[in-house]
Amino acid sequence: MNQKIIIYQVFTRLFGSNAVKPVKNGDKKQNGCGRMADFTAKALEEIKQLGATHIWYTGIIEHATQTDYTEFGIAADHPQVVKGKAGSPYAIKDYYDIDPDLATKVDQRMKEFENLVVRTHKAGLKMIIDFVPNHVARQYHSDCKPEGIKDLGENDNKDHAFNPQNNFYYIPNEELHLNFNAPEEGQSAYREYPAKATGNDNFSAWPGINDWYETVKLNYGIDYCGGHQCHFDPIPDTWFKMRDILLFWAGKGVDGFRCDMAEMVPAAFWGWVIPQVKEAHPDIIFIAEVYNPAEYRNYIHQGQFDFLYDKVGLYDNLRAIVCGCIPASSITGCWQSVDDIKIHMLNFLENHDEQRLASDFFAGDARKGRAPLLVSACMGCNPMMIYFGQELGERGMNEEGFSGLDGRTTIFDYWTIDSIKRWRASGRFDGKQLSENEKELQKYYARILQLCNSEKALREGAFYDLMYVNPQSEDFDQTHEYVFLRRSGKELLLLVANFSDQEQTNKIHIPQHAFDFLNIPQKEQVTATELITGKKTHLDISPELPVCLTVPALSGCIWKIRI
Repeated sequence: MNQKIIIYQVFTRLFGSNAVKPVKNGDKKQNGCGRMADFTAKALEEIKQLGATHIWYTGIIEHATQTDYTEFGIAADHPQVVKGKAGSPYAIKDYYDIDPDLATKVDQRMKEFENLVVRTHKAGLKMIIDFVPNHVARQYHSDCKPEGIKDLGENDNKDHAFNPQNNFYYIPNEELHLNFNAPEEGQSAYREYPAKATGNDNFSAWPGINDWYETVKLNYGIDYCGGHQCHFDPIPDTWFKMRDILLFWAGKGVDGFRCDMAEMVPAAFWGWVIPQVKEAHPDIIFIAEVYNPAEYRNYIHQGQFDFLYDKVGLYDNLRAIVCGCIPASSITGCWQSVDDIKIHMLNFLENHDEQRLASDFFAGDARKGRAPLLVSACMGCNPMMIYFGQELGERGMNEEGFSGLDGRTTIFDYWTIDSIKRWRASGRFDGKQLSENEKELQKYYARILQLCNSEKALREGAFYDLMYVNPQSEDFDQTHEYVFLRRSGKELLLLVANFSDQEQTNKIHIPQHAFDFLNIPQKEQVTATELITGKKTHLDISPELPVCLTVPALSGCIWKIRI
């Protein structure tokens, strides 16, 4: 059967961390650190039971850190170019190595990763890891590259700001300046000469505090300071190096790559490299972090990506609805804008970049995520992703260190996620340390996500938006409700999401066009089952008679009708 992809994103370093009271800006010794070994068979079984088909282990590849691993032959990183004690997982230090923080035995870290691949697959899950193609750590150096592979920058001509065959961009005859970030007392300043361009396309020797100053930009053959001219023939050296890296990890059994800031790398590269990787590994998937809707089709058709983030469309609209800024009826415009590429859009309500839904900076109440979850997960056959702890109402309201109090779960610091720690409960996952509200929310998430694959109409069925025939009235609240149909074979689903904190009593109209489009027979008094609660009732399915329903507050319903 077809499968709807459900991704469980987990920040690997934090999942198994068990500090009782982590310390702000604490180091690894003070705050501890989760490991790959924490993803036991039981842990993976529980993630699978939530409805996940894939798990995205965020932060697997070795990145810059302030933790000292020199005894294992790993060069130390200068603290001036590391964000936080633990460091950013997007400042890659060695594309061919596993982050030592995640290992039980550092010298066995690659073997431990290979064992994690086996456990993940044995649990019935597929594995996704990050591929960070746009930038690397300032002190990038691969200790573990395969024989015959040359390091990034090893053959660069540093006298040229741009050379199509260089791996980096340079600012000749200038030293890097980090005046906003002075070294600690007794510590020498970080030196880089000539300065390299910074990862967020800052082509000067003076990056600012809001730049990605801990990273350097990779050169794919675009002369950014020379009119953005493309030099793709002959093929730039960086293209070959990135292809080798992707093939290396695909050869380890990885099932997919989430490609960080993919739109900062030319679509031509992706269109060149993805078919080559898929030729060797046909089932592997590529997910692009792309935020510019004008580039969506370019990265799908030329770039050959399987899936793109639906961030500035559906995510931003659902967030605005939850926060009371726009009406629920705006969802219609979201799907219409990507209707021709809808199967390629990855839906989500949280990830490591976004604020936690339950945080004070977003909804402030985890229950307010139930209605948008129903919409985001059940509208189409395209993938859905949740972020670890989202299903428990994790609030992200900690001031961990480099990551301040911002409603996000830190990606820079050693920390413990309280809700995840209590869920894991020393590996038991028995729920005894969870509150009743947390258990209820987790049960709701599991039910919705499981239905996405157990119900054929959600997994692969047709979609029909009913908003245009249910305008604002005393019988339907377009400001707070969204209603649609899904149909496959003899099964019809009527779904209503209620973003309001009040129960809604509705009379929902289904037009003749829906009956014709979905080939629905007209019947009065058919038996219907509400799939979330199991409740049964009788409904009229006719263009002449409205469907009368009561929808719970901050939630929704999915009525299944056999036709």
